[in-house]
Amino acid sequence: MSVSPVKRQKMESVLDQLKHHTTVVADTGDFNAIDEYKPLDATTNPSLILAAAQMPAYQELVDDAVAYGKKLGGSEEEQIKNACDKLFVLFGAEILKRIPGRVSTEVDARLSFDKEGMIQRARRLIDLYKEAGIGKDRILIKLSSTWEGIQAGKVLEAEYGIHCNMTLLFSFAQAVACAEAGVTLISPFVGRILDWYVANGDKKTYEPSEDPGVKSVTKIYNYYKKFGYKTIVMGASFRNTGEIKALTGCDYLTISPKLLAELSKEYVKLTPTLSVKEAQACELEKIHLDEKAFRWHHNEDQMAVEKLSDGIRKFAADAIKLERMLKVDVLS
Repeated sequence: MSVSPVKRQKMESVLDQLKHHTTVVADTGDFNAIDEYKPLDATTNPSLILAAAQMPAYQELVDDAVAYGKKLGGSEEEQIKNACDKLFVLFGAEILKRIPGRVSTEVDARLSFDKEGMIQRARRLIDLYKEAGIGKDRILIKLSSTWEGIQAGKVLEAEYGIHCNMTLLFSFAQAVACAEAGVTLISPFVGRILDWYVANGDKKTYEPSEDPGVKSVTKIYNYYKKFGYKTIVMGASFRNTGEIKALTGCDYLTISPKLLAELSKEYVKLTPTLSVKEAQACELEKIHLDEKAFRWHHNEDQMAVEKLSDGIRKFAADAIKLERMLKVDVLS
């Protein structure tokens, strides 16, 4: 339904309405998009940093990261690893100049099954932010939602006061384990769940309320609110604005610049679909998952098993591409 120009002037865009009900986060490493849409927080990952690092506008950050790696010295591999960590932090520091909230910085996906490795790398990133004059309260460390990643998050939160964002989350088992671990925030993926069902089922289109990714996040949100978990639910990985609107009222939603642009140009009334009150009235049973139960329940969800492993592989591949890009500069 179209809205008249006169009415549109008086009406807020869907994006502005969404901000009244949900914390909007920019899913990008592009500073221009952050300046334009003014989110509270921002998230990055190896794929987003790789894309941004190849833009001429950010060459100075790449040069600074390479110089840092060379300055620390060591083997070629160590220089590249240090340059990568520094680049992630340089992007994060620049983003923090543009937002009032927090930025998410991801630990290398190749450490997804190495609890101690993730803890060490997370602490290293926090130290680099500290060197840049940025406190840990403004950082979320992103970890893969493997059993090892969730336990790393538990240690980082409880022992080091480092806030964690658990990513690549597809199953209800992952969400339950994250809540029990007491992590700050989870990023359940909406669009990638939809992708799997479209690719593996007969149904190729879904109404937003029936979208399997939307239903997954709705269940997680309701479970957390019903049982009083403090962990923030941040829906992520959207394929269309319908999915976003169907999750209005979720704690946080992290949205790409393309979809932020679409929401900013749309003028229809937005009604919250998620609420604490409704969640508390849901018929859900509280469950506890130790490692054996977690692995079994997660394994029972074919979509989640396949998308988690696929997501780790893709983030790892982009981390390798980023290292190769920096290697050229390190060796020059």
